[in-house]
Amino acid sequence: MDFGLVLQTDPPASRVVGLMKRAERNGFTHGWTFDSAVLWQEPFVIYSQILANTTKLKVGPMVTNPGTRTWEVTASTFATLNDMFGNRTVCGIGRGDSAMRVAGRKPNTLARLGEAIDAIRDLAEGRETEIDGQPLRIPWVRNGKLPVWMAAYGPKALALAGRKADGFILQLADPYLTEWMVKAVRAAAAEAGRDPASVTVCVAAPAYVGDDLAHAREQCRWFGGMVGNHVADLVARYGEHSGMVPEALTAYIGERHGYDYSHHGRAGNPSTDFVPDEIVDRFCLLGPAEAHIEKLKALRELGVDHFALYDMHDAQETTIDAYGGEIIPALM
Repeated sequence: MDFGLVLQTDPPASRVVGLMKRAERNGFTHGWTFDSAVLWQEPFVIYSQILANTTKLKVGPMVTNPGTRTWEVTASTFATLNDMFGNRTVCGIGRGDSAMRVAGRKPNTLARLGEAIDAIRDLAEGRETEIDGQPLRIPWVRNGKLPVWMAAYGPKALALAGRKADGFILQLADPYLTEWMVKAVRAAAAEAGRDPASVTVCVAAPAYVGDDLAHAREQCRWFGGMVGNHVADLVARYGEHSGMVPEALTAYIGERHGYDYSHHGRAGNPSTDFVPDEIVDRFCLLGPAEAHIEKLKALRELGVDHFALYDMHDAQETTIDAYGGEIIPALM
């Protein structure tokens, strides 16, 4: 199992770079960041500094979307980083939550997302594609490689990930829901004539190492609210009891009343008081190192290849070091 560190690009950028360097020293293979241009600093500028200050770490957004940048700009940016630092990027992409909604736009459609996945990958790898009826190719790309990993929850999105994406990002660490969603992605891949095992499975969730479970829950409760935004979209589309989405995912948002993106992804987010302890425990990795190892082994048995650790809490360095010292070696 590979491990990635996920951060927000809060200023100063030097701290983001420093934590990513620390992560690489501790055995992490990937460095991820949020991508929401209004809420945080521009991640692609910071990726350049992370790549320059590490040797093997791969970087990318968790996640970008097809709406805030034109596709050729996104592809050219990835291709430039790859040309400078040697194919060390991954494009995590989804419909867009905070980046779109904070700017007053709706998340992108799945149809648009599917077209963007193909176009961005083709352009970044030097192939010709078509955007809005216009054939395009980036002529200076040589030996470019850009895996595209798609974030998904609902049945149609899971099917799209299975058909088109190089990797599937699931933003929660509940084994029951992971099993359900991984099966859906792999079934779609097989139906599309792809090798299901070729789709990398990434679970992304907060991790907090320590014995004070109550404190860890409060530091990570924000995540249930973030996931709740996507779940609310699914309930609006399919209904709460449609059978299309597991009730284990949809039931907890009954007390959700709006969401304030100014606190998005932050400990103490007041918009997440509806999230019960049970959901925090199911969606996140909390407790001593042994508890993390046990849950990660269970996820690995379900086909998870990569764990991306959200490190937005008051024990960032401690958690990175605990993973490097005890947890990552146990999963090697």
